[in-house]
Formats: sequence, structure tokens, C-alpha cells
Amino acid sequence: MRLWALVLILAPSILMVAQDSTHFVLEKNVPLSMRDGAILRADVMRPAEGGKLPVLVYRTPYGKDAAQREYTTFKHAAERGYAVVIQDVRGRFHSDGDFRPYENEGRDGYDTIEWAASQPWSNGAVGTFGLSYPGAVQWLAAVQSPPHLKAMIPAMTFSTPQNFFYAGGTWDMSWIEWIWDNIAWDARAKKNLPGPRTYEDALAAWKEQGSNMLGTLPLLDLKPLQQVAPYYFDWLRHPPEDRWWNWSELRDKYSRTQAAVLNLSAWYDDNYGPEGATTNYAGLLQAREGDKDARTHLLLGPWVHGVDNTEKTRSGEREFGPTAAIDYDEVVLRWMDHYLKGMDNGVDREKPVRYFVMGRNQWRDADQWPPAARAMLAFLAPETPGTSLGRLQTTPFDNKDSFTEFVSDPASPVVNPYNSSGAHDYRKLADRADVLTFDSAMLQEDTEVTGPIKARIFVSCDCRDFDLWARLLDVSPDGTAINLMSPGLDVLRASYRDLGRGRQLLSPGKIYELKLENLITSNVFLQGHRIRLQISASFTPNFSRNLQSGESEVNSAQMKRAHVRVFHDSTRPSQILLPVVPVVR
Repeated sequence: MRLWALVLILAPSILMVAQDSTHFVLEKNVPLSMRDGAILRADVMRPAEGGKLPVLVYRTPYGKDAAQREYTTFKHAAERGYAVVIQDVRGRFHSDGDFRPYENEGRDGYDTIEWAASQPWSNGAVGTFGLSYPGAVQWLAAVQSPPHLKAMIPAMTFSTPQNFFYAGGTWDMSWIEWIWDNIAWDARAKKNLPGPRTYEDALAAWKEQGSNMLGTLPLLDLKPLQQVAPYYFDWLRHPPEDRWWNWSELRDKYSRTQAAVLNLSAWYDDNYGPEGATTNYAGLLQAREGDKDARTHLLLGPWVHGVDNTEKTRSGEREFGPTAAIDYDEVVLRWMDHYLKGMDNGVDREKPVRYFVMGRNQWRDADQWPPAARAMLAFLAPETPGTSLGRLQTTPFDNKDSFTEFVSDPASPVVNPYNSSGAHDYRKLADRADVLTFDSAMLQEDTEVTGPIKARIFVSCDCRDFDLWARLLDVSPDGTAINLMSPGLDVLRASYRDLGRGRQLLSPGKIYELKLENLITSNVFLQGHRIRLQISASFTPNFSRNLQSGESEVNSAQMKRAHVRVFHDSTRPSQILLPVVPVVR
């Protein structure tokens, strides 16, 4: 990273800075008045030469000052002739107001975009970029239809609250650590409350208190967040089917934006990322059907969550080779150069879809997502004598009333042994009695699975509710069993088997067909490998535990051990559908 040097102070809030031979004006803490009178503050960086410029807007809850220390995109954008607005969102750092994550970002984002378009140094063309929360704010503003928003790159973000705050009807427990690490300490400092008041102190305290917080039942009894994050408890009181969440639902609003959108995510991104990018891409295509240029692309890499990870070639325990990395700044600015400046740089002539095929470790350019594929059904079958593993086979098991049973105990759940994202070896889970493991025969040729994956599992339980986890893994000849996506894409709460109808408790002993339809990846299972499907009723601490009593973990701690049966016969053929595409050699 190059060093910046202060060369001239023009005013208390305006600096002239130099980077090599290029000079920039940096206005600090510029006030922006929102429609309700709240004042948000931003830094504005622009070339000193002046003139009217296209504008890039970046809005963050993590601190605009920290963002400029950590990321190079702002300086590179100014070098390319953009004005850049870097803003603290409402209630964070230099901005006034009450911080309620995501809830104000649509209106505030609209007002900020239109403010940027009206400034004397702006030519009226505005683009937005950012990843994670700075990605979400773009979509929430875009569906408010700001007229001057021309291009956006919402990276590693969501499409629906049902796979963001929740996943398959289960509550995403990572919100607790996110609030504790990033938000709560600052709220304590502002309100003069006891507890950690710096980021570093919060991280240290999490190591001591985090497991207790994640284990708290009912969820509403989480006392360490009650004074600093009241919104968290408001969220918990709204189940996934509640229309209250419509303010953060994107799937029915794509026609509201005309911006050019590059959707970016990764196979080991948080669960909402790859689903969000592909769903948003498909929704935009449908909304723009018939347009000569749909002005939307899709980019899917092999990384974990975060800007800095896009320049890495390793995710967890998998190494993907030197081509796996991208230049994030260049991807952002090349898109903006075309759609904000009108540069003929070839963006509109490229294939709209680019994705990384793991296992083969190659990039693939395509005209559509998902690519054309042959549906390969793998049916669950019971274990063979002398082994503890079930089978995945090409035809249904033909014995009548065949099932495999396990006992699920919410008080002793299946625990994710890894606290980091990425590819990990989960072979030891096969040793647990409450995890069912089904393996294919050894593959005789490389087999590429790319696109959405669906599982149909026939189950019964002597309980009123349980969670069904169906993990897909790539098993090497040495026994290494690598996950192909992050937790959350592979779970369904049985009572939310038809989410549109709300929560429907089970009748004990009745057989239900449960459909998991959010699994997604691109991976070549190499010759000699096996395809593995693992089934369990819990996977903590990533998502909330199902109490299996019929009570909600939001307001109850009443647990019940349960017997879960997974059926696999010709009349109840539990199966996984894999999209197999021809292997490119």
C-alpha cells in the first residue's frame, strides 16, 4: 500500500493530499441531511484538477476512516477520475441518529445518491460498490429507485431476509457475534454502559463469553445485548414468514432499478452470498427480458467472505491455484468505467457469467446461469453389511419400508468443529451416531456438478419439529471429506417445509417429504473420489437449535430428544439431484 502525505491544509475539513504525482482534495466529515433531518457525514475524495466527475458512493457501518485505511479502492477510483463519497451510515461513528442495522439504509442510501448527483463536482452519474453490509445498502437503496444511480456492484450480500436473518426457518446465530464485535462496544461507549468499549476489548471478551452467549436459551434472554442492541430482539420477535420483513425483501423488486449490476459472491461466502448473487442475477434478467443489454453480470469465485479474500488462492484447506485470485479494485472500476463513463472497454461484449470450477480449478465463462446440465439422481440406500455408511446409488432401494434412524438430542447437538469459513475436513462427523452418512461408489471419471442442487428427503419424527441438515461433501481417496458450501444453504426446519403457509408443526410418526432447494456449488469430483451426503438434525453454533418440543427457541428452553427416521425405498425414495455438466478438459 502506498503512503499518503499531507501537503497542504486548506481548511479544517478540507485537505489536499498527494499520492505520487497525483493530487486529490479530501473533504472530511461533509454533512448530508437526510429527509427526516438526521445528519450523516461523509468524506469526499476527488482529483484536485476539478471539473464535473462521475461519483462512486460507499456507505459503511464499520467506519469510513477505517475503510480508507484498509481498502485501496477509493484511491484507485480517484486516480481514475472519480469523485468518491465514503459515508458512515446512520448512528455510526461520525453520523448522527440511531443505528438499527439495515432498516434505514434504503431511504438514507437514496438520499445520499441523489445528494452526490447534485453536487457542483458531480456530473450526475452515480455508482455504488461494497461488500457485505456495504453491499446490502446498495440493494436496499436501489429498490427505492434513485434516478441518478447508474451502476452498482453489490458483493457478497443477500436476496431475501429468509436466507439472511434466517436460513431454512432457523435463526442465524452469527448475528450475536457480529453485533458484539462490531456494534456493541461503540454503543456502550456512547451510552456509558459497562463492558468492552473498544473493538480489541470486544474481541477479547468474546473469547471468554461467546460460547455462553451462543448457548443462551431462550434466545430472548441474551442479556449482554439487551441494552446495546434492542433491534436484535425486535428481529427475533418476527418469524421468517412475517410480512414485517418486506422492507429487506428484494426478490419482488428488481424492476425498480435500472442500474447496471455486477453480482459478486463466492462458493465459501456466507450462505446468503451465492444464493443472493444468483437469485438477484436471475431476477434482474427476468425484469429486463427483451433488453438488448440486460446490464447485469454474475461473478462467482472460490473465496470466503471479505474483500481481502478475493485476492487469495486458498479457502480453508483447499488451494485453488494462482488464477483463483482477482483484482477486486480493477473489477469494480472496469465496470464503472463502462457504465458511468461510457468507455468502450468490452464489458458489454463479455459473457455475462463467470464462475470458478473447484476441483478442476478453472474459470468458466458462460452465457447463462445455471449452465446446461444433466440431472443425476443419487438415491439414499441403507448401509451394507460390515460398514457403518449408507450408500448413494443410481436407482431407488427396492426393499419395502426401508429407513435409517438416529436419535437427535438438542442438549447434545452436532457441533461444527471449525470456527472459520472455507473448505474443511469433516470426515470425523461420520463417526457420530446422530449423523447419517451416505457415500457414492468410487467415481470412475471426473464428474462436474455445477448449479443449484436439490434434495428430497422422506422423514418422520416422534416429535413436533426438527431441523434437517443435508451436507454435500467431496471425499478423497485418503478419506478427507471436504464441504462444498457454507452452512445455511443445507438446512430446512421441518415446520417451515412450506414457508408461505407459516409454521406447521409435525404430527409425530407421520412421514413427510422435505425439500432442500438452496444448495449450490461448482465442483469437479475427481476420478477416484466419492460424493457424500450427510444428514443430521443439528449443526451448531452456526444456526439456532431446534428444541424438538414444538416450542420455539426464541422464547422457550424446553427440549426433547427425538427419534428421526430417514426413509429410502421405492415409494419414499430419498434422493439428491445433482446438475452434472460435461467436464471441460
